[in-house]
Amino acid sequence: MVSTQFITGILSSVILVVGAAWPIRKVSKPAYSVKNWLFLAGGLGMFTYSLLGYLEGGPIFFVILQVFILCASTLMMLNTGDRFDVTVLSSCGFAMILWTLTNYEGISTVFFILGLCGIGIGYALNTGTLRRNVMLVLGSIIIAVFSYIEMSWMFFWLNTFFALFSGYHALRLRK
Repeated sequence: MVSTQFITGILSSVILVVGAAWPIRKVSKPAYSVKNWLFLAGGLGMFTYSLLGYLEGGPIFFVILQVFILCASTLMMLNTGDRFDVTVLSSCGFAMILWTLTNYEGISTVFFILGLCGIGIGYALNTGTLRRNVMLVLGSIIIAVFSYIEMSWMFFWLNTFFALFSGYHALRLRK
């Protein structure tokens, strides 16, 4: 039988990939963007996925990482300045890396955090910009490589498609 956690993860992944594929539209505020709402909804779903995993004996660290993404999504919707977003999210990412290294989680977890920081910063950067999409691509590629090494196929495919669609939009913005 398929678990609730698995279904939550698949549905959340689909929402995130649809968000990455969604066309970039000029909006006056980030909260008016369907793409941003899809990112937020997918992030909430992944938080639920991580919480269900924790309740079944999984690591608390994944829940903390999903809280980080929810914070990035909040910054995205609040339309805070890019400099503020990058400073706050980079500082949090650095703190998570230090925590990982002091808890002997393994160096591979650092790559996962770096990828998640890239995605988080990408979320928070101004909507419809090349910088945003480049950060989303880089973060997704790092997580896809990590997921491939860890044989976490749901996250591998989620981040592979996320990187492809974000890359497509980045190329379109370059023109």
